Amino acid sequence: MFITTGLKKTLLLITFLFSSYFASAQFNQSAFENRIRPDSSLTNEVHFNFYNLNYVRNYEYTNDFHDGYTLYGTQLQPQIVYYAHPNLAITAGAFIRKDFGRNGISDAKPLFSVKYHKRNLTLIFGSLEGNIQHKYIEPLYDFERTITTPIEYGTQLLVERKKFTLDAWIAWQKMIYKGDPAKEEIIGGLSTESFLIKNDDWKLSIPAQFLAFHQGGQIDVLKEIPITTMFNGATGIKLHKDINTNIKQVYTDNYIAVYKDFSPDKRRAYQGGFGLWLNAGVESKWGSLVASYWKGNNFISIKGMPLYESVSDNLYSPGLRQSSRNIVSLRYAYQKELIPHLYLDVRFEPHIDLDHTDKQLQFNHSFFLTYKQDFKLFKVKKDGR
Repeated sequence: MFITTGLKKTLLLITFLFSSYFASAQFNQSAFENRIRPDSSLTNEVHFNFYNLNYVRNYEYTNDFHDGYTLYGTQLQPQIVYYAHPNLAITAGAFIRKDFGRNGISDAKPLFSVKYHKRNLTLIFGSLEGNIQHKYIEPLYDFERTITTPIEYGTQLLVERKKFTLDAWIAWQKMIYKGDPAKEEIIGGLSTESFLIKNDDWKLSIPAQFLAFHQGGQIDVLKEIPITTMFNGATGIKLHKDINTNIKQVYTDNYIAVYKDFSPDKRRAYQGGFGLWLNAGVESKWGSLVASYWKGNNFISIKGMPLYESVSDNLYSPGLRQSSRNIVSLRYAYQKELIPHLYLDVRFEPHIDLDHTDKQLQFNHSFFLTYKQDFKLFKVKKDGR
């Protein structure tokens, strides 16, 4: 479907007007989260935690930086939770992913974690509360990873106070043994938000985020492949205004993002870059509308959406360089809890590449249905109790 020049100008004008009045960096992702924490009221109880994500995400893309394809399937994360102490929970279960249209199971992983929680601090060892639960912006961490690579193993420290939140984590992506023909891979990061104002009407905060990736090792046999160390970071300012009518909230979340290659032997197209991530949106009873503008310069991302990068990973144009990227999008989402524990999320996200306005308006659209619930199984009886 090709869009006329007049219609493109109209869409750009609408996006600009939205950006002038209200904003949001991304949609509410809370329905996708599944956080299990120690609870003093559940001590010695054993529970069954069930999480199911059903997804359709379709990219109608024909650009040089992001492939066009469809993800369609379901995920299951059944877990047994033992609340061993008022401050300790132990979980064990499995992650199973089935992509429709392919034979067999697409992915399967064990889940195990030890979670210590006291007041506003949580320490996790094992399978993390990761992925989009880290709350990174999309140029740093692609939302699609909640479908394709949602599981992270490592260590995580969470601090949740009224005016300050912190998520510090490290995940081991690939471990190697002596003589392996592979490099070890480690990734970690930090995501914080400090509130300057937080009351019933206004919220003003300063977020800060970074991701670091290292690929190396001393016991592999691939000595011809150099060590890689990369960094992505972002900081900005967020202003939210609650209205509590049919228009529930207007808000602005704006960031500057950076990329730096710290590898000893630099072989990437760019050794450093930056991006400006400006957003505008409104949350209402009819859904959420978000206008976004990305201005990237020599930007390469570790885990971000390929659309925003300056070096292509597209199937048919890998390695293609475009130093400056300018993307405008106007995105809509309808999110609703249909019945207790069942969440609907429908999204339509068109964008225009301002450096290639001769091409058609491109878009992706998604449909998600998430079910999550916790069931008590039994209580462990202690001797003498």
